[in-house]
Amino acid sequence: MQRDNLSTVSEFVLIGLSDAPQVCFLLFVLFLTIYLATMAGNITILIAVSTDTHLHNPMYFFLSNLSVLDILCPTITVPKMLGALLLENKVISFKGCLFQLFFLIDVVGTEIFLLAVMAYDRYIAVCHPLKYLNVMNMKLCAYLAIGTWVVGFFNSLLHTSLIFTLLFCDSNRVNQYYCDIPPVLGLSCSSTWSRELVILAVAGVLGGGAFVVTLISYLYILLAILSMNSSESRHKAFSTCGSHLTVVCLFYGTTICTYVRPSSTYSPQRDRIVSMLYGILTPLLNPIIYSLRNKEVRSSLRRVISQARSAL
Repeated sequence: MQRDNLSTVSEFVLIGLSDAPQVCFLLFVLFLTIYLATMAGNITILIAVSTDTHLHNPMYFFLSNLSVLDILCPTITVPKMLGALLLENKVISFKGCLFQLFFLIDVVGTEIFLLAVMAYDRYIAVCHPLKYLNVMNMKLCAYLAIGTWVVGFFNSLLHTSLIFTLLFCDSNRVNQYYCDIPPVLGLSCSSTWSRELVILAVAGVLGGGAFVVTLISYLYILLAILSMNSSESRHKAFSTCGSHLTVVCLFYGTTICTYVRPSSTYSPQRDRIVSMLYGILTPLLNPIIYSLRNKEVRSSLRRVISQARSAL
């Protein structure tokens, strides 16, 4: 990912935040609170799963991977944003912008594929419960988890290489609160259509494929729920799957809206809101929806707290 020697831009300015001091302080408090709550929720899940043998199964193994991603995703963007809000330091170096974009696309891409794997895991558990332990053995789970991280890495490497080998001449004002594909791509003084085409094709195939797998898995799950005899069981299953599907659709919808479209349709005001949904809100919601509403996780946390009190 070597930068063209003719590029004159050595740094970027993030202008996606308010310049009003009062608004900046309120935004700082809001985003810091959300960030700390996200860290606390996901770290709590990791502690519960790692310390309780009752949670050592495929579902919670994938949930642990999701918690790691939900810790990394806001950590890549929020600290820089908080610094810009509090210290008014909105400048980011060329390399800093490159690495921020690379790690963000890496994490977001990995989460897209992981959600598809988790949906498939739930499909096997609900629709083929007797085969579940044989199909979703720990060896396959490890391969699936590693596969999501590897595909996410190379997907990000391709996208970042395509963008940061472009020519950047005069404009360096990124109309976003972090470095992302659409606003950075729009700053290039080179022709971008061929690279946009590759980005759209790769994002469409990989993201669309993962979304289809997720959607089909949940469709079969819903059909299995409808065939249940107990109305109480149906209500419980619908409640769980409905909340899962809501968060999944929110994440897929916002990421596809951001990346699977030409840069000419980029709207700074709209895209800042959309990016906050998948970059800040879903990492906060995931531990609540997937884990903290679960009786097993709550029981595990009570045991962990009780053991910690006894040790003290």
